[in-house]
Amino acid sequence: MSTTAPAPDFLINGRGTSADLGAWVVSLAFGRDGRGLFAGLGDGTVRIAQPGAEWRVVEAHDGAVLSLCADAKEGALSGGDDGRLIRVPFEGTAEEVARYGSKWIEHVAAHETGLRACAVGKAVHVLDAKGAALKSLAHPSTVGGVAFDGKGKRVAASHYNGASLWFVGAKEDKPRVLEWKGSHHAITLSPDGTHVVTAMQEASLHGWRLADGQHMRMSGYPAKTHSLSFTARGKWLATSGAEAVVLWPFFGGGPMGKAPTELAGGDGVICTRVACHPQHEMVAAGFEDGLVLLTDIGSGRVLPIAPPGGGGISALVWNANGTLLAFGTEEGRCGIVDLSKR
Repeated sequence: MSTTAPAPDFLINGRGTSADLGAWVVSLAFGRDGRGLFAGLGDGTVRIAQPGAEWRVVEAHDGAVLSLCADAKEGALSGGDDGRLIRVPFEGTAEEVARYGSKWIEHVAAHETGLRACAVGKAVHVLDAKGAALKSLAHPSTVGGVAFDGKGKRVAASHYNGASLWFVGAKEDKPRVLEWKGSHHAITLSPDGTHVVTAMQEASLHGWRLADGQHMRMSGYPAKTHSLSFTARGKWLATSGAEAVVLWPFFGGGPMGKAPTELAGGDGVICTRVACHPQHEMVAAGFEDGLVLLTDIGSGRVLPIAPPGGGGISALVWNANGTLLAFGTEEGRCGIVDLSKR
């Protein structure tokens, strides 16, 4: 990018490893217990990486992995186009949690309290830590994204014409409906639970301030946004979908009436994935040419993580303490970079 040196020394060369996994990297997740990186692939397998060892292969789905996240306590949770919700522990076995016939499981989410959720068509199924079904939440159209709030008390789902916010522990399942015309897919809640934001088909974002229902329209993207990530304290929302990392301010009354900040841009290549550091105001960004960068929000300083090549970045994730950054590409390249102090 324009802010890096002409011939940058990419950190993966001295601080990381990479491998060709042979299939589209749909999603990545580090286990909450710190053991292993889990990669959900388009060939239906989940791969597990650990330092100094070969990748382990788990035959998880008869078809493709459509979604994957860190499970509630340890391991990963995977949804496939075979209608099966699978738990993959670090030891590397496939354990079926639930089965939903021939319907695709396109989105999964889990919370450290033990709750899991998966989107199957128009329904979001909520399960407990043992895999028992707690409730099935119906929506007016196919669910485009699922997310828990920071405390695990509410689950949000995006769909056509808005989003629905549910209290998981409510005796009567009646959502707070957040309305806005159009098709909504990726969804996130601010860390303090005060805002809900969705990415829309129309290459824009829409948000709601929950205290008073205030709408927040964030537009101007040249491409559709697939990736949303709040900074640890919720001050900024980082997004993909432009030729730079677009950061919307969620302080001082923003983002209404405030222009976004753009970082790590300049080469005309679309940013495809963003992941904010779990502790500091830094954001990792992946681009459609395979480039991965790390940017400090305050100073704008850019650190080159991985060079272009190997397909567009399709997945990007930090471990819990922010010492490891992993990325995956559409062509199956996967890298892990150690950013801990030495």
